[in-house]
Amino acid sequence: MTDAMKAREEVKLRVLRGLVAAFTNELVAKKRKPDEELTDEEVLVVIKRAVKQRQDSIEQFKKGGREDLVETEEEELQVLQLYMPETMGVDEIRKVAEAKKAELKIDDKAKMGMLMGAVMSELKNNADGNLVKKVVESMFG
Repeated sequence: MTDAMKAREEVKLRVLRGLVAAFTNELVAKKRKPDEELTDEEVLVVIKRAVKQRQDSIEQFKKGGREDLVETEEEELQVLQLYMPETMGVDEIRKVAEAKKAELKIDDKAKMGMLMGAVMSELKNNADGNLVKKVVESMFG
């Protein structure tokens, strides 16, 4: 935050302040003291939530024709993505999904949800859930 202040990076500063507040709120929600620390896993959950909020806002603002607000949200989203781990691509997800499909012997579209859950638990925070869903759905044509 100090670096963002010194560099007068308004967007980055605003996003980081929001994250600090979100971290504190997460601690309080978990009935812990505000001065305790979150685990890396908990921090990622909070950042992911912030990313999803920005993506939803961008979608809504585009529908409402508010390009000025879309631009602001996209700038904030770019800053948040700096703190997200690298996510897997479609090809990597497909390899894991096909391996799980073979392992669980799933060949019925009705069990697609079961496969989706197994793939998501395998990949944890390394893949975007929407991308995993598209890959799994494509496997059942």
